[in-house]
Amino acid sequence: MLGALAAQASAQPLWLDASGHPNVPAREVVKWLVQSDKDGLRPADYDAAALDKALTAAQAQLPSADEAARLDAQLTDAVGRYLQHLRFGRVDAQRELNAHYDSATAPSPDLAQLLRDAVARGAPDEALRAATPPWPQYRHLREALVAYQAMGEPAAWQQKLGAPPGGKLQPGQRWNNLPRLAERLALLGDLPAGAAAPASYDATLQAAVKAFQLRHGLEGDGVVGKTTIDALDVPPAARARQIALALERLRLTPMPSAARFITVNIPEFGLRAFSQATAATAEAQPPVVRQDFAMKVIVGKALDTRTPLFDEDMRWIEFSPYWNIPSSIARKETVPKLRANPGYLAAQGMEFVHGSGISTAVSPEALNAVLAGQWRIRQRPGPRNALGNVKFMLPNNQAIYLHDTNVPSLFGRTRRDFSHGCIRVEQPVSLAQWLLQDQPDWTESRIQQAMHKPRPVTANLQAPVPVLIVYRTAVALPEGKVGFVPDLYGLDARLERALAAPRAAQAVAPNATSKAQLAAPPLHFSAGAPNLIAAQ
Repeated sequence: MLGALAAQASAQPLWLDASGHPNVPAREVVKWLVQSDKDGLRPADYDAAALDKALTAAQAQLPSADEAARLDAQLTDAVGRYLQHLRFGRVDAQRELNAHYDSATAPSPDLAQLLRDAVARGAPDEALRAATPPWPQYRHLREALVAYQAMGEPAAWQQKLGAPPGGKLQPGQRWNNLPRLAERLALLGDLPAGAAAPASYDATLQAAVKAFQLRHGLEGDGVVGKTTIDALDVPPAARARQIALALERLRLTPMPSAARFITVNIPEFGLRAFSQATAATAEAQPPVVRQDFAMKVIVGKALDTRTPLFDEDMRWIEFSPYWNIPSSIARKETVPKLRANPGYLAAQGMEFVHGSGISTAVSPEALNAVLAGQWRIRQRPGPRNALGNVKFMLPNNQAIYLHDTNVPSLFGRTRRDFSHGCIRVEQPVSLAQWLLQDQPDWTESRIQQAMHKPRPVTANLQAPVPVLIVYRTAVALPEGKVGFVPDLYGLDARLERALAAPRAAQAVAPNATSKAQLAAPPLHFSAGAPNLIAAQ
């Protein structure tokens, strides 16, 4: 983009009027640069202050031809960089964040041409709208960022709250820090403005605490203990940085062009299903994106089996599935359990699979064959199956997919990183109904029946549904609110380091690179067929 703008700018000034003074669009775009922090960007990256000063001087006194040409080129470069960063982000998501997103998206807008055309019409805001990420959450998070930035450094956060007497604040209890607690909750919007100063931990304050807890991924019990105190002690400026990182991740995640798609936000332990009326195009206004539903999920353990960040198309559903135990789990967990207790195989509904067929006899030879990769272990469909009664297949070489679970009680936990990397879904029937809504013969009754068969039943999707595994610790909530969750995998810290690293002044959009140019090996299979997935 920057090269195209520079070439066009050398032919005729973009930001000067016929008299040689800065034109109206020039003053408008400098405001963009000065206020770029409202999108979580850094005005200094675009020389905003210097350009603002130079524009003011050029307005007051006609610049020389050389000065005018230099100002026009500098502003062109800065605005081009700003629009590029706004749309595509500032880092290479694959190289620096190990996030692999390459599903089909709408064509990227030609920002250079859009900017030139918009300036010619005296309407540069058209280019700004085209460069704004199309994700529906972006506008809400941006508004939240501005609100948190406007709080500054309130006096209510100059000292920590400390622990209440007894370690927990209970209903009706008195505490000398109640006024500061109430002030914080009011500033954050959880306590109604103008609420009377509490003499004790009353029902109004309890309701505000519950609202705060639910927005911060905590148990909404109204009990103010250490975890809630720690979350309350995080100042607005730190929350603003969290929102800014979420905005950057939205820029780094291309939105699918498919009519329906799914996102799984790892630190939020949440799945959202979206639909859009028409496919997005670069030329037309983006379609209205609707969130159809949301549900809880369980993700990979933070300690050693993290769920990776990538996107892939879901292509079929398998009801009453076998669980083909991955070799890593078989070596580390299943084989040791079978050595200690050979009856474990039958108790768990498992069997050995090898070139000659199926075996259920546990012997040293069988276990050695599993360890050598010659045999594998699978679990038959049934109530003990670790995948539950259905799995949702998105072919990829990391054996990651969505599935039901035989331990639904874990969805009652607030922190839900319990899996070996796959994603367990809370409402598999609802998800299957949504995915098969264009196939009327797949009724809820038929889905329920297919989930309780002795052998797998496959339902192919009529159109692939992209699934994006994402990572955002600040999330847009209903009614314009914003939620925050802990940095489960430490990836916010990694993104902050990547953004702080020195980089070339003329950044190129990382995600605009073609797949053929990317250095890393391909992550995904290009097509879906059950026999491609041995690890499942």
